[in-house]
This record gives sequence, C-alpha cells and structure tokens, in this order.
Amino acid sequence: MANWFKKWFEKPLDPIGFDCLKTDMHSHLIPAIDDGATSLEDSINMIKALHELGYQKIITTPHVMSDFYKNTPEMILGGLELVRAELQKQNISVELKAAAEYYLDYEFEKKIKTGKLLTFCDNYILVETSFIEAPPNFKELIFQLQLAGYKVILAHPERYPFMSMEDYEDLQSRSVFMQLNLLSLIGYYGADVQNKANKMIEQELISFVGTDCHHMAHAALYEKCQTTRAWHQLVKSRKILNHTL
Repeated sequence: MANWFKKWFEKPLDPIGFDCLKTDMHSHLIPAIDDGATSLEDSINMIKALHELGYQKIITTPHVMSDFYKNTPEMILGGLELVRAELQKQNISVELKAAAEYYLDYEFEKKIKTGKLLTFCDNYILVETSFIEAPPNFKELIFQLQLAGYKVILAHPERYPFMSMEDYEDLQSRSVFMQLNLLSLIGYYGADVQNKANKMIEQELISFVGTDCHHMAHAALYEKCQTTRAWHQLVKSRKILNHTL
C-alpha cells in the first residue's frame, strides 16, 4: 500500500519533449473519414499542436473497418493530398504521410490477398483488434501478413483487457512489434490500462509510441505525458523505434 501511495502522489518529473521520437506513427488526421478529424481546419490544428510538441514527421493512420470505416487507399491518399496542400499553403513545415490502422475482421484476410494495404517505411503495417476479444484466427492473420512480407505492429495492446503479459511476450516472440498509446501513461483509458502499460515498459515489450490523436482534447493532454516516470523510463531504455521511421 505504501508503494502504491508513493507512486500515486509522485511529483512530476522535468518534461522530456517528443523531439526525441521525431515521428508519430498513429493518429487520425485525415478529415471526415473516421472518428478523428472532422474538418480540414481540425486536421491542421492537431498537426500544429503535434509539431509544437516536437514531432517533425507524422504518419497518420485512418481506421479501416469493414462495418464502419470502409476507407480505401484511394480515399486515404486523396485526403492526405488535401491536408498536405493546406500545410503548404500555411507554411507549416511538417512531413505528413499516411498509412492505415487495419481492424482484424472478417474482411481483412481478403485484403491481405489483394496486396492493396497501406504501409509505411520498411513495410510496417499497423493493426488493431476488438476490445472485447481477438478474432479466432488472430495469430493466423499475423502469420499471413508476415509471410507476405509485412512487419506487423499491434496498436495499443495495453488497451485489450483480454490480453495478459504472457500474451504480449508470445507476440514479441513472434516478431510482432507493439505500439503504446501515450495517453495510457496518464490513466486516460483507466487505471488498469495504465498499470499494464507500466508493466510492459518495465519488461521492454514496447517498440513504438503513438499519440492516437483523434481531436484537440487529446492534443491538450500529451504535454502531461512528458513528465511521467513511465515516459522517462521509455526514453532512457532506447528501445523505441519511432526515430527510425
């Protein structure tokens, strides 16, 4: 109890900016195609906020979900050009690219076979699953992706209540990269998620960090993440690969 009390009331540390990451690789900044930015103005405001926090490059990743967000590469890349044009018009010097956050659902296996998947850098692909349970063929889908030459990144694994530390270790042994959401460090998604995030950091299971920025309310909280002990531990571990993107 004493240790818990001590950790809960720890004083914030001096901030470490996100310039050490250079790149954010998980966000929802293409306007009006998922549950992220609702307008071009919204997109630009979020990009400005991320740039002010130290990000030099942003790889934005709209949802692709069969039943909700039926985004195609053409739709995503078309939206990307719209945002890029506005950034240039406003002389905002941020490198903006786009990929996707793919939901592992019944349609996803077909997408693997077509080869029309949006990736970034060295053929990384960002995937997510249900917050209730993983699909029965979860590991098989990952294997199919890897067989096709993709490097799989699992988005916000700390947020899946059905996953244990043993599950994360198993995924790591299968060469799956794991991406932590910054807001997990401050308890935004609840204490259980924060605790899992801290344990994953301690066990060096995290390879990427993402903002998962959907709106300006998120952007207003990232500065708070910079003063957490968990963030300091992540930076000092030198295990995070964002700067390589």
